Amino acid sequence: MARTFLHLTGSAVDPLLDDVSRLYARGCLDAIGHDGDRHVLAHVSPGGAWRFPRDLDDETLRRTPPLTLAEAVARINEIDPDVALPQMFCRPGMTTYRGLLELLGVPYVGNRPAAMAIGADKPHASALVAAAGVRVPESQVVRAGDPLRLELPVVVKPADADNSLGVTLVRDACAYDAAVAAACEHAERAVVERYVELGREVRCGVVEVDDGLVALPLEEYAVDADTKPVRDHDDKLRRDDGGALGLVAKDAAHAWIVPTDDPVTDAVQAAALAAYEALGCRHHGLFDFRVDPDGVPYFLEASLYCSFAPSSVVVTMAEAAGISLRDLLDLSVDLALRKGTP
Repeated sequence: MARTFLHLTGSAVDPLLDDVSRLYARGCLDAIGHDGDRHVLAHVSPGGAWRFPRDLDDETLRRTPPLTLAEAVARINEIDPDVALPQMFCRPGMTTYRGLLELLGVPYVGNRPAAMAIGADKPHASALVAAAGVRVPESQVVRAGDPLRLELPVVVKPADADNSLGVTLVRDACAYDAAVAAACEHAERAVVERYVELGREVRCGVVEVDDGLVALPLEEYAVDADTKPVRDHDDKLRRDDGGALGLVAKDAAHAWIVPTDDPVTDAVQAAALAAYEALGCRHHGLFDFRVDPDGVPYFLEASLYCSFAPSSVVVTMAEAAGISLRDLLDLSVDLALRKGTP
């Protein structure tokens, strides 16, 4: 029986994350949009206007009449979706707009607003994960002008920004104030973490299936103690000469799946499962770890969304485990429809 999917896209507050949302949502639609189900787009533009376009390109959005929130709610009720796929990556998109789906009684795939808010707040997430027994780097939360209490070197980053915006490795105390200022351009607070020597940098996805949780094969990223000690924004997103946004680190030179018999796998997967439970996740979660030279993993941060595009990290990991994109989506949709929203 055909189902109606509502793809919730865009960002009311951030043009970059609006572009990121549209990039991933188009990938999702290209992968599943011709499957016999009905797929409806709902887009929120910077500034808060709603649109229900046929496509997500700039020209189509310009030609689609904007709606108020009240008009958009009426349209969603008229559409009567069976399930929603949230594809918004800004803080309101991860929390307020998912909460709106709950108010409207629309089941949706992915984590609930409270878990999304915790996961997006790096100090909060690290504290909960550490309480569950997972190693995290020693850290402090600062604002501009606050003194450094940790021994150098340290990594300074925004407390609640994604895509490695404002991340700086500080080896000299004279660079600390500038690093905090750079981080606070993207958040009100900065996190200062003890630098975990390389090592390796890996991510581990966890997905929920009918009979429990599955920790997926790890993905490893190209880092080097001398030339690339930490990953920054240019390792995540980049615009071409025409201004189009593209994904970086999606080829074998920048990222690769770690063989499941690699000695680091078991320890990272166990830590990822503990993090998933500690953060109150459902359906899926993605967790970043720094692995020191002795093979000890340290939790860095959580990314609690999955776009269901072929380029999505969770999708890549799932396929390495023999779970296709379509099967992963169907598992999550079935869970959302069966359990509903608590």
